[in-house]
Amino acid sequence: MSARALPLLFLNLGGEMLYILDQRLRAQSIPGEKARKDEWTDVDRKRVMNDIIATMFNKKFMEELFKPQELYSKKALRTVYDRLAHASIMRLNQASMDKLYDLMTMAFKYQVLLCPRPKDILLVTFNHLDAIKDFVSDSPAILNQVDETFRQLIETYGCLSAGEFQLIRQTLLIFFQDMHIRVSIFLKDKVQNSNGRFVLPISGPVPWGTEVPGLIRMFNRNGDEVKRTEFTTDGNYVPPQREGSFDLYGDRVLKLGTNMYSVSRPVETHMSGSSKNAASHAKENIVPNPLAKEELNFLARLLGGLDTKTPGGSETGFRLNLFRTDEEEEHAALTRPEELSYKVIDIEATQEPGRRAELSRILGELEVAEPRPASAGKGEELLALMDGL
Repeated sequence: MSARALPLLFLNLGGEMLYILDQRLRAQSIPGEKARKDEWTDVDRKRVMNDIIATMFNKKFMEELFKPQELYSKKALRTVYDRLAHASIMRLNQASMDKLYDLMTMAFKYQVLLCPRPKDILLVTFNHLDAIKDFVSDSPAILNQVDETFRQLIETYGCLSAGEFQLIRQTLLIFFQDMHIRVSIFLKDKVQNSNGRFVLPISGPVPWGTEVPGLIRMFNRNGDEVKRTEFTTDGNYVPPQREGSFDLYGDRVLKLGTNMYSVSRPVETHMSGSSKNAASHAKENIVPNPLAKEELNFLARLLGGLDTKTPGGSETGFRLNLFRTDEEEEHAALTRPEELSYKVIDIEATQEPGRRAELSRILGELEVAEPRPASAGKGEELLALMDGL
């Protein structure tokens, strides 16, 4: 497992979350002069996007995120995105939050699978950050936060070898391997089968630095080429145009990670049969985590800057529905397997011993999955953040 995969996982999933929220907020926005008090306007949309992006790229949080560490468990990572999605005046019901997270994870899984070479995962990340910068182009302070993260990515990953990127890719695919949610966009484009598994193409550009398959060269012991044999392939491969730019600004060439919701079309998610079966057995593997107290204390410290915005005064929180109607959302909430729903835990991190003890008590009452070995050091930085929260 790579200790460098977490920042790429967090930033790319966050980018997909912002794409979806922006598309849904635009779809539900009403012109300001016509909107009622409880309806979305474009001003509200910009405020929500700015608040979430400012929280996501919080300097202290980014510093902790970029430290070498294991991936968070699936439930712990989901909890972080629950907090991010509610970092502004927007409120999501459980079914809409479930759908949002399904879309995020399946989109990035597809991008990781299709990367021509492991290093191109970094270009996918840059595509997400380029789009995020467009969202906050009129907010210099937030734009500077995103640029700073850009520089951290270049500094951290620019010098890694191809083998290290391959390990990062394998780590991400292991994280996604049991997720087979069907998404309407992928189903309509025939890049996903009815069982939720993706269809990998056998045509198109080959990875940068490689040749189009179809030729076998044989060399003697001196390294001289002595024979060539050609063969036919089932795919229609072509050389790549050029290598994408890994600089702060530039043409990424690769389109993976760009906003696929820029063209308006409905996006539905459906649980595949294998995912439902996995969910039905989830409770059988649930056991208490002996390190729950320490892990909650760490989450409290890490998320101290990720405060959920509580509307003050006469201001009310706006509800965002990721379904076409309220009835669809209610139906999804009723039919969603209970084991796949996650509770949002609001954590207010303070230095008061009483508050810290209360946070520890809360987690002590929770059942958590995937216990860490007893030999794991409690003092290690960011080891498995709240496994199975």
